[in-house]
Amino acid sequence: MPDLPSRDEALALMHEHVESESLRRHMYAVEAACRAYARTFGADQDTFGLAGLLHDFDYERWPDEHPLRGAEMLRERGYPEPIVRAILAHYSARTGVVPESRLERTLHACDEITGLITAAALVRPSRSVMDLEAKSVLKKMKDKQFAAGVDRDDVRQAAEELGVELAEHVQFVIEAMRGVAPELGLAAPA
Repeated sequence: MPDLPSRDEALALMHEHVESESLRRHMYAVEAACRAYARTFGADQDTFGLAGLLHDFDYERWPDEHPLRGAEMLRERGYPEPIVRAILAHYSARTGVVPESRLERTLHACDEITGLITAAALVRPSRSVMDLEAKSVLKKMKDKQFAAGVDRDDVRQAAEELGVELAEHVQFVIEAMRGVAPELGLAAPA
């Protein structure tokens, strides 16, 4: 695999294209979850992390071409094809790229669930992931009006494709997000 760009380079690219703090926080959450899974799998954390950090970097500017435009830009900048392909695979409905590799399945599984976890944390009195548990998220998941933009079937299918039971996956991602809670705006109040 070609040399990976540094996280600082990827972060600069993301910040250049993403102004929305909530979108940035989503990308940090997905990065944290992907890195945590990479540790579990014995895979390269930087590769998994960069895919998570950059998966939506083109969405704000080109929502109708996302993630095709971003993938093209990453290729031009020399990003390794496994990262580009994972980003394409996280939105199969548009790209036709189905998640196949562990990296691709991990990014797909971590994307939507972080949004649901964030929404569940924000309605808690603490507004934090620090005291959030999977059972609360799964209960909220049953309410179709709650975080209505999150595709529940996609969340379930992505966890299944990753080979992880849904409650276990939700708890794993919560714990990964706890590690970066201040950056996500989801740390417990002081």
